[in-house]
Amino acid sequence: MNTKFEKAPLYAKVEMALAAEIGTRGLPSGSQLPPEGPLMERFGVSRITLRKAIENLAARGLVEIRRGKGTFVSEPKVTQELSALTGFVEDMVALGRHPTARLLDKRSVLATKEVAQHLGIAFGTQVYRIERVRLADGVAMSFDETYLPLDIGEKVASDDLEAEPIFDLLENKYELPLVEAEYQLEAATADEHVAQALGIEVGSPVFLIERTSYTEGHRPIDYEKLHYRGDLIRFSTRLARRPPTRI
Repeated sequence: MNTKFEKAPLYAKVEMALAAEIGTRGLPSGSQLPPEGPLMERFGVSRITLRKAIENLAARGLVEIRRGKGTFVSEPKVTQELSALTGFVEDMVALGRHPTARLLDKRSVLATKEVAQHLGIAFGTQVYRIERVRLADGVAMSFDETYLPLDIGEKVASDDLEAEPIFDLLENKYELPLVEAEYQLEAATADEHVAQALGIEVGSPVFLIERTSYTEGHRPIDYEKLHYRGDLIRFSTRLARRPPTRI
């Protein structure tokens, strides 16, 4: 007899039982938990006790409470390294995932101050914008906004952007090697446009990565705003300590 389990409060027992089912995939990732009524009857607990257990599971990242829809088992998080300049397809293949893309929009637009600064062009210059949802094993992971100089973007847009990665096209078809990139990463929340693309609630947490990639001669060639779902991915890196400054 597990004395610790026997002494645990009711909500903790329910929490442990459901966590065990999630761990053994009795409740697989993405599945919806049964409604409150059947769960209350199954465990012989009140609604308050059940909700406390589910709130604890949500705090542990095991389930996601979607208002008005129910409670769903969370997808396992993908850990992506930030150690080299790589594209989504390369990252997901390295993790054993199957990457796909869904094209939402492609068109020429006028460069905002932000886009102009990153691409090293004048404000209001025409650039090419491509919007895609990137998926791993059929699950939407990221909403990507890609901005390219107009002449390059028009070429890239003529290709199958749901099958061919932009990095591959730039390097292998258009002979524009990607030498280095600048990254900026911050915590953000999904606005209506991003939420609709990713199929999540407005205000859901996302990682916003701004990445400017350079070709030879330190020429900016690709500026991206990548909105990664905060509930599905985490980033890791390895840092070396600089030699201490001697005073």
